[in-house]
Amino acid sequence: MQNIDFTDQTKGLIDSLKSVCASYGLGNDGNEFKIITQVFLYKFMNDKFGYEVKQTDATVAAAENWEQYLTELSEMDYEMLLAQMHPDSARLKPEQFISHLYGQQNAPQFAKLFDDTLRDIALYNSAIFSVKTGTGAKITLFDEISNYITDSSMRDNFCRAVINQLVNFSFEGIFEVKQAFDFFSTIFEYLIKDYNKDSGGKYAEYYTPHEVAKIMAAILVPSPVSNATCYDPSAGSGTLLMDLAHEIGSERCTIYSQDISQKSSSLLRLNLILNNLVHSIQNIIQGNTILLPFHKTGNDLMKFDYIVSNPPFKLDFSDYHADLSTPNNRERFFAGLPNIPNKDKDKMAIYLLFIQHIMHSLSQKGKAAIVVPTGFITAQSGIEKKIREEFIASKMLRGVVSMPSNIFATTGTNVSILFLDKTNHDGQIVLMDASKLGTTIKEGKNQKTKLSEAEEAYIVNTFNERKAIDDFSVVLSYDQIAEKNYSLSAGQYFEVKIEYTDISAAEFEAKMTTFQGNLEEMFEKGHELEAQIKAQLASLKFV
Repeated sequence: MQNIDFTDQTKGLIDSLKSVCASYGLGNDGNEFKIITQVFLYKFMNDKFGYEVKQTDATVAAAENWEQYLTELSEMDYEMLLAQMHPDSARLKPEQFISHLYGQQNAPQFAKLFDDTLRDIALYNSAIFSVKTGTGAKITLFDEISNYITDSSMRDNFCRAVINQLVNFSFEGIFEVKQAFDFFSTIFEYLIKDYNKDSGGKYAEYYTPHEVAKIMAAILVPSPVSNATCYDPSAGSGTLLMDLAHEIGSERCTIYSQDISQKSSSLLRLNLILNNLVHSIQNIIQGNTILLPFHKTGNDLMKFDYIVSNPPFKLDFSDYHADLSTPNNRERFFAGLPNIPNKDKDKMAIYLLFIQHIMHSLSQKGKAAIVVPTGFITAQSGIEKKIREEFIASKMLRGVVSMPSNIFATTGTNVSILFLDKTNHDGQIVLMDASKLGTTIKEGKNQKTKLSEAEEAYIVNTFNERKAIDDFSVVLSYDQIAEKNYSLSAGQYFEVKIEYTDISAAEFEAKMTTFQGNLEEMFEKGHELEAQIKAQLASLKFV
């Protein structure tokens, strides 16, 4: 019940912030998501700081008003208190508390005070919370959000309206709830649902459904692990990484990512903060993974224990295609580069480069789960087949799950999940056709297929237990796949069954007599039709 109350309250906060934006002309504006996500983050950090400082000092926890108590501390005592907090915790000064801004909202130039407060928080915490670009520049936590209001005379009122929405409840109570991950994943999806769609131009962001992410994580991590490195070269807002980290345990893994979209990198940072993965923010890179992969050990690509990815399937990369043909990239893109077409360059199969990059980035014990168009698993030539041949030659294939149609509401492309495992030397590869599972629902203007929790568990358990189930899954060796021209489609390996029914001689005679009678009747009708056609033809005259 407590989780439900917090969910409703938090969604109410998000809706009220959207309402404020709409009232000041920013509804559905390109900058609305920046305001909503940054204000939400400020609220979250303020309440998380309150929770953590109370865990650090019993006197603060016992105070009737913790903010007032901290305000009255000497500068030295306050610094000593901050020094005792966890190194990944956000640090706030008393004048940066929401309660302080709320009390100052009638001050002149309140918008400047609001912006200055957020800027100072960002600078004070830049070592922990800044996302880096591929060139090393830092993207700080907060913008000057009042500047998104073009009418400068309305900025003070806008910031007052925002701060008034942040004092109605506190997140503190949710931080002790064991199901916090599920709470924050739900809230994050609600927070970004209007801002992370596939309509953002060339480098559009694609949101991976939560049930797909859960299946990928549960299959990749069937048993406990520790000190794991987790990577997504096309991370988006981080759904896949969050479910993977949740499966492993946030304290037992370190996250690495790269994505070309600044918006996605900012959303991923928020996701890491919400899910207690602040220690990994320094590894979140905004940049072009295919052209300039950032994560390296010396001059070589860094190797990871777990890699998850839902890469863009089609994208025009003709402007840097030639740069990928250098000797340094030949080993990484062993199967080749998709050609540049004369037209429809936006249909270049960039996902094939991501698969090769992931293969090259796996550690010796590495495992990966990659969303691919289902056509990849059966293509009979080209780069697709070369990649599949390498899976077999290197003995690094774990299996494939072909998903139901419309599992992604924003694309009509059928998708499969490709699982790699560099320790799977002995085979027992699972190919699964889950296309008939799920229930079709309406989501906006699109049809979407939703999997139930029971269906998710059925997929995961069948795969991890290597079960062969009629018309659903098969378990194969590397040689069997090679014999089938490297096809990874489960349906091509299903046994064709012919059912026989025992009948007596009398029953057989009766059936044959019936068949013969039916045939004679059809022949008679055929002759009658033939005579009618001839008569009609004979009556035709040229006029």
